[in-house]
Amino acid sequence: MRVGRDARRPHGELVADVLAVLWAAGEPLTAQQVKEALDHGLARTTVTTILTRLHEKGTLVRSRPARSFAYAPVEDAAGLAAGRMRRELEKEPQRDLVLKRFVSSLSEDDEDVLRRLLLDAQTEAQSEAQTGARAATATDSGRPGPEDDAWA
Repeated sequence: MRVGRDARRPHGELVADVLAVLWAAGEPLTAQQVKEALDHGLARTTVTTILTRLHEKGTLVRSRPARSFAYAPVEDAAGLAAGRMRRELEKEPQRDLVLKRFVSSLSEDDEDVLRRLLLDAQTEAQSEAQTGARAATATDSGRPGPEDDAWA
């Protein structure tokens, strides 16, 4: 095992550290600002390479407020994990089997959370459908709706 500056980090650890810095900042940061926040003794070019690759993969957006690019995450940590899970599921031809195996591997608490989230999503979808139906009925009936000046 190597020690010191030449020690290798586990795959993805540095990327995770960079993302953690960007999420904590809450605003776009330049490579130099990320390097300083990391305090790993990395070269700015190393940090720039990581940021550029994350931008190319769609994980970060970048802007150029001054001479250097500033980077910000597209999603929070949960959104990023959900996207990875969705992409893995999309690769599989037997999605129902993958989902079945996934659900069967969950802890009881996680299964309860998933069940509650699915019920919440179903209730929300039904509510939106009813709202849309009411708006269509109001418009079709000749009564003013939200799109009419008389509604205000």
